[in-house]
Amino acid sequence: GSTTRLPKLSQVPHTFVSLLFFSKYTVINTMSSARPKGSSVPAPEGERKYLIGGNWKSNGTLAEQEDRVKIFNEAGPIPSNCEVAICAPYIHLPMLLSKLREDIAVGAQNCGNNEKDGAFTGEIGAHMLTDIGCTWVIIGHSERREGFGMVGETEKLCAEKLKVALDKGLKVMFAIGEKKEERESDVTMEVCAKQLDPAIELLAEAEWANVAIAYEPVWAIGTGLTATPEMAQETHADIRAYISKKVSPEVASKIRIQYGGSMKGANAKELLAQPDIDGGLIGGASLKADFFNVVNGVPM
Repeated sequence: GSTTRLPKLSQVPHTFVSLLFFSKYTVINTMSSARPKGSSVPAPEGERKYLIGGNWKSNGTLAEQEDRVKIFNEAGPIPSNCEVAICAPYIHLPMLLSKLREDIAVGAQNCGNNEKDGAFTGEIGAHMLTDIGCTWVIIGHSERREGFGMVGETEKLCAEKLKVALDKGLKVMFAIGEKKEERESDVTMEVCAKQLDPAIELLAEAEWANVAIAYEPVWAIGTGLTATPEMAQETHADIRAYISKKVSPEVASKIRIQYGGSMKGANAKELLAQPDIDGGLIGGASLKADFFNVVNGVPM
């Protein structure tokens, strides 16, 4: 049979990303001009804009992710006071950057604390994510802080990753939250403060403009359990007060604090109605059309 010759790497434009599959090579154009336009309307100035982030975790084949992109592309307009981002597995980011509607930002679920290329086997640097067009990254998710068959990430490491990601031009959803026994022992805010303090020490006040805090009670992630709107609001208000005290009242008034404990279409509207809940970091529901029920649950 005939043999298909691939172009040399030097012949492939820098704005293209090559993905190697077992049976074929696929070249994806990651230029933003190739993405569907979407239908968002600019938000009013001077208001905190809701942030709804989708965390696809370690889920999905390429074909399944393409189906999700199609569903989201056809899901209708995004409210003018809402920003939406999808954080996908690394290997699917180029596809999202070429096919997902432009009014949904694309991000990763983690990055390294390495500031540049080097001997960091298995790691993805923040500079690599910005190079291909990502705008967001999740840092400090409880599954990474706790570990899953590996040593968990320390508060110091999470803060270092946050700083590097910001330095390289990414915006960050910085996740914090307590375990069930810590909630029952009434030390929720002490736990959150311990997770925030290394970041507060590292960041200049202006850098907080590109940070959203994702409050995720660990006992509610993927369990179907959800903090009541009143419980979530109380903790969000405590976090905002802590940022006001430790960083500045101005940063506290502007920073977005997402809720991330099993938020879905059925409970999003009630949670998002709380004055200090500025969005959500959505796990399971972000894999389904229900994600847009969350998006459309933001108060208008």
